[in-house]
Amino acid sequence: MLPFSIQLQDGSPVSDQILGAVRKALLTGQMRAGDAFPSVRTLSQELRISPTTAHKVVLQLKDAGWLNSRPGIGMVVTVPDQPDVAERLAQITPECRLLLKEAAELNLTLEQVIQHLKSL
Repeated sequence: MLPFSIQLQDGSPVSDQILGAVRKALLTGQMRAGDAFPSVRTLSQELRISPTTAHKVVLQLKDAGWLNSRPGIGMVVTVPDQPDVAERLAQITPECRLLLKEAAELNLTLEQVIQHLKSL
């Protein structure tokens, strides 16, 4: 069982989708510092992706400071201090773009959308 949620979809690289799902899990607290991270083999098997792709994801997360290798344990989550606003906003950008597109199709103004968001 993976410690993050993901449904792979066509249209963007698998590694980018996995990175996004892992970052979201880290930013939302679904995964915390000190948690064990799945091995390359586990990622590969659970997501039905190539070991090469799984390895690429682990390396990118490690390079970004999200994972640390612990001898005898494997990869462990090492969430950096609170990510900057730009990184947190980047996590919701695709959903925001979709919302704005749908609002335009419904002839809703930005002000109406903002007011609705505030009411939620």
